[in-house]
Amino acid sequence: MKVLSVVGNRPQFIKSGPLSVALRDRGIEETVVHTGQHYDRELSQVFFDELDLPAPTYSLDLQTAETEPMRAGIAAVVDAERPDLVLVYGDTNSTLAGARAAGATPVAHVEAGLRSGDLSMPEEHNRMEVDRISALLLAPDERSRDVLLREGVGGRTEVVGDVMADANFRLAPIARERSPILGALALQPRSYAVATVHREANVRPERLQRILQGLSRIDMPVILPAHPRTAAVARSRGLAPGPVRMIQPLGYLDFAALASQAHLILTDSGGLQKEAYWYGIPCVTMRPSTEWKDTVEVGANVLVDDDPDAIARAAAEARMPDERPQLYGDGHAAERIAEVLRVGR
Repeated sequence: MKVLSVVGNRPQFIKSGPLSVALRDRGIEETVVHTGQHYDRELSQVFFDELDLPAPTYSLDLQTAETEPMRAGIAAVVDAERPDLVLVYGDTNSTLAGARAAGATPVAHVEAGLRSGDLSMPEEHNRMEVDRISALLLAPDERSRDVLLREGVGGRTEVVGDVMADANFRLAPIARERSPILGALALQPRSYAVATVHREANVRPERLQRILQGLSRIDMPVILPAHPRTAAVARSRGLAPGPVRMIQPLGYLDFAALASQAHLILTDSGGLQKEAYWYGIPCVTMRPSTEWKDTVEVGANVLVDDDPDAIARAAAEARMPDERPQLYGDGHAAERIAEVLRVGR
């Protein structure tokens, strides 16, 4: 069997690592195409270097998040490689472009069935369209499977867990052992907060200013590894981060070491909400909705949108629940996915 895997951003690089290993172990040939959606080195090539991932067979190097140029480039690869399956991850424009580019080739969607319920998010539309296109829907949990059933999605659904958990459980201890980031930033474990802000809606100047105001009111050091577009908007609009330490983007191991030893995580990232839960660190999500609803329901994650007072208040009150049920898998999702592909059930 031959699989074409489409990746284009940080979470997809991370998720692809365990699955690439599992595919290889089961004799499944994999060809990887990197769309170039994330083209800054600290958001792209550094992950292949640090995680020892095989270099992509195809690097489109489009340096764009626009769907159509990526779709055309991926379609050319599909025509050249003639895979049995196109594998896409998550909810980005790379995901959508890969699904659209597959044509008559079946599509498998990792993280199928996730919904935030917020149709103002481009990612929500991407998820829904990719799920409708996909022949194989690889859902992380029972909630996601139930969503697909309610929507009447036509593909076959398998509940497999979350491949991000596979990477997280394996790599976080390595990151804490190897990374010098806390010493470089003169930080002590559990004495600081980590923040990330990157979604298109949140880097609009008015929203970004309100988020930075909220972060500046938190009564502990706040470290913000800034996505390039976040930093660019802040510079161009003169948005001072106040006492927030805005630093360059970090490689995966440095960021995992920093985040996993924080007192608190504040983010608009879907993936980091899960990682915070697995690290046992309370999370404040600066969005009006989330696709990872379980983290909110168990009390480990709080939604605050962009209100400065709500951000500061949630940060002061954030706690992990006394009981933390296992969410989103057990670290063996990649093995399950590879087995589903191998046997072709």
